Amino acid sequence: MHKIKCIVVDDEPLAVEMLATYIRKTPSLELAGTFTDPVQAVSAMAEIKPDLVFLDIQMPDLNGLELARLIPEDTRIIFTSAFRQYAFESYEVEALDYILKPIRYQKFLEAVSKAEKWMANRPEKSRRSAFIKTDREYRNIEFDQILYVAGMKDYVLIYLTSEPEPIVTHITLKAIEEKLPSDMFMRVHRSYIVALNKITAIDSCGDILIDKISVPVSDSYRKEIEKHVKENLLAR
Repeated sequence: MHKIKCIVVDDEPLAVEMLATYIRKTPSLELAGTFTDPVQAVSAMAEIKPDLVFLDIQMPDLNGLELARLIPEDTRIIFTSAFRQYAFESYEVEALDYILKPIRYQKFLEAVSKAEKWMANRPEKSRRSAFIKTDREYRNIEFDQILYVAGMKDYVLIYLTSEPEPIVTHITLKAIEEKLPSDMFMRVHRSYIVALNKITAIDSCGDILIDKISVPVSDSYRKEIEKHVKENLLAR
């Protein structure tokens, strides 16, 4: 498992130094920054992109609960406080844990174990684009621009929302299927992959319409399409 990138935000320098010491001696953690100014911490987080924030609650200008609401969704929080009364509110911002000061290393490790479990189960961020080799160049293709992909022997035609003609690349359909994120694309035929969010309709024969183009669905893939429709049905 990759090390968990941490920052510490606390207006008390002694508390910051103690937590920094704990982080440095914990093998699963990496210290990426310490801050006694919560406003400065918010600005720095955009660049640091920490996995975990050890966050005090009672601070001037911007308290910990207020700051927590400004933290990106894929960053988790462990609150550190001398006051019990904020514990309930901490879970409203989905904090992993709430440690009371003075913090002992054993209690610190118990909180860290929750962060380790969260990291182990966190889904990887999907790539949003990939390079495709054409006859003349390498093209960086944004996945959300793809309508559908058609296979022709050892070539693939990639149809985009922004271009009238498909991009042609020397690759098999199976190879490109393995590179496309499965939450965005689905194989519906031995010769076709479709972008799920570009499906306009499914006709009475069970074939897919994308931008007025009919894409055939073979029997072996029909159940997967039906399952996708049921899972995303607005009214049942």
